[in-house]
Amino acid sequence: MLLHSATVLLTPALLAAAVDGVLRGSGDPGPAVEWAVVVAVGGVCEALLMPLGTFGAACDARRLRMRLARHLIGLGARRPQPHGESVTQVTQAAVQAGMVPVALAQWTVTLAGSLVALAWLWTTDWRSALAFSLAAPIAVVVARRFIGRVTETHSAYLASQGEIANRLLTALSGARTIRASDTLHAERARVLEPLSELSAVGRRMWRIQRGTVWQFGLLLSLTEALVLAIAGLGVTQGRLSPGQLLAVAGYLQLAFQALRQIEALLTLAQARAAADRVAATLAVPPPVYGRGSAGGPAGVRGSLSLRKVTVRRDGETLLDGVDLDVPAGLSVALVGRTASGKSLLAGLPGRLTEPDEGEVLLDGVHLRDLTAAELRRAVAYAFERPLLIGTTLHDTIAYGRPDTSRAAVERAARLARADGFVRRLPDGYDTPLHSAPMSGGERQRVGLARTLARDDAHVYVLDDATSGLDTVTEAEVSEAVTGALAGRTRLVVAHRVTTAARCDLVVWLADGRVRAVAPHTELWSDPAYRAVFAVEESAVEEEPS
Repeated sequence: MLLHSATVLLTPALLAAAVDGVLRGSGDPGPAVEWAVVVAVGGVCEALLMPLGTFGAACDARRLRMRLARHLIGLGARRPQPHGESVTQVTQAAVQAGMVPVALAQWTVTLAGSLVALAWLWTTDWRSALAFSLAAPIAVVVARRFIGRVTETHSAYLASQGEIANRLLTALSGARTIRASDTLHAERARVLEPLSELSAVGRRMWRIQRGTVWQFGLLLSLTEALVLAIAGLGVTQGRLSPGQLLAVAGYLQLAFQALRQIEALLTLAQARAAADRVAATLAVPPPVYGRGSAGGPAGVRGSLSLRKVTVRRDGETLLDGVDLDVPAGLSVALVGRTASGKSLLAGLPGRLTEPDEGEVLLDGVHLRDLTAAELRRAVAYAFERPLLIGTTLHDTIAYGRPDTSRAAVERAARLARADGFVRRLPDGYDTPLHSAPMSGGERQRVGLARTLARDDAHVYVLDDATSGLDTVTEAEVSEAVTGALAGRTRLVVAHRVTTAARCDLVVWLADGRVRAVAPHTELWSDPAYRAVFAVEESAVEEEPS
């Protein structure tokens, strides 16, 4: 890039020397040869710069995409924006932000070249340079205003794209409900509602660009005419030679170079807007893990303690000063009405929920003192709607533990009552995941099998992990899980009476607080406790399986 700039800056001076030599009748071909060599080298450099710049921008975009994806996954529930905005940032904003280093480098070199050309213009003809310098401040003001307006407008454009992507993801996740309720047209209108704003922002971007182009064009054309008129007058007065007139014209174009690149300014402004959004996400601190517990993973038994735990979301307190002790090896049901805080509390042992206040202890050790590896070995999760990842069903159940044997995978599937339908598939456990049609309940059992394959964990959190099963299958799975996880601590988000009744203790939550901790049989005499299941079980029955 520097070599290319040097050849560009030398070209007008060498051309002036060659022209003046010809007009003087000098037979020395040296200046013309030097000019030809410099032009040739500059052409080669220009041919190489385009692919090199594209390659550099692609590498920067790839690094930024990977960094942003790792950061978003690490944030988990603390992600500062909806899923659609995250997708837009990874797929588009990261690519545009990745152009910043290359765009800044190119712009810096271009600006430096323009300043050198201006200095050369001053040494060639100070009158022409003074005329240019009178217009330069106006051009700088127009350029700064252009960059600021484009940055703001492109940020709004990315926000509209993120909103559409978020609505689309929501619609796709509820596609079955949309089809069943025949609301496709209404849902399509909802998803595309921000499209009008997106279109308006796009048109505003073009108006800004159009207005700036004619302003620059008029200003630069008038300045160019004035400078060349002054230089031409210098030739008629004998103050400048014809070759120097060509040099003034050449260096004038180079001095204009930093101001002519509207497309480069547009790219830089868009990259700046994208970089601001990506930087805001990267500024959200990820969970900080410790250097390890004193006893290490082998010292984990599974007792949990919550001390004055408070969790807030958008200014609303969802868990309020919760104190709770869960002895090691017991099964504990979390019971409460919708929005009582069950899933938030269930997320605390694995740090899927981060408390805003208070402490969560595992065997007396603060969770923040454990390494990520220790915590993942100690705590395993099964969810109501598990995300199944893997090439085959075997890979899916062994996810996160690729060295899990086939025997261990099959044992976990049998405990989750998934072995029967898996073996009926054409290739059994080797069936590709995308070729394995499963109902909601079957997906739930595969997700539960994935959790049960983690037979070295000491705390198992079953977040409504059997709600998609019929009553008979749920009872069979619960009995099998109880036997397989005997002696392990279990937190079970329970919506059914039978689920709570199988547990050793029940933690009854109401309005983000612990209302009672007792066996199910003791709490059943309370009408308010029985009313929780009347509401929750009716909600479960309405869930599609």
